[in-house]
Amino acid sequence: QRDPYRRAVENMLTRMDADFFSQGYTWLMNQDPARCSVLREDMLKQYALLNDFLLEHAPSGPFLFETFGWAETVFTPFFERFWFLEYYEGFTLPGDARYARVRAWVDACMSHPAAQQTTLEEVVKLYYDYSKGAGNGALPPGRTKSSLSPAPDWRTRPWPPRNKYAHNATDAELGLL
Repeated sequence: QRDPYRRAVENMLTRMDADFFSQGYTWLMNQDPARCSVLREDMLKQYALLNDFLLEHAPSGPFLFETFGWAETVFTPFFERFWFLEYYEGFTLPGDARYARVRAWVDACMSHPAAQQTTLEEVVKLYYDYSKGAGNGALPPGRTKSSLSPAPDWRTRPWPPRNKYAHNATDAELGLL
């Protein structure tokens, strides 16, 4: 943004990314089912903060400004990655008015052509190890190959178990051998 005010608004929104992203990954990597309800509420608080910001600075949307811009470029990859919360934790953003503005923003970001390169299937398969508490290529106990491995191609692998708390999938079950 060339306009100083608009640039400041955009920077304020993109600065909210760290807490939002951190909360999503904290929940994904959680291994204690007893913490799920607290982590869900904390994730909803992050969405509520985004909703409030958008209502204040861009109430009519769908984007922060007229078109898909820097703020959308920052958040969209994480909206896509957070499909893992839908799959592994059963999380979807509620449809009530409290989240209506952020829901419109997420939907607009996810339907933009720039967001069409990544699929739910890809995210779920590649991020399985994160769901077991092992991020950034680390291996969960008993495993020899990361779910982030480029080979075999994720498209050829079976879907991982949805209930991350009940079963630790093997390399073979994940199609990694």
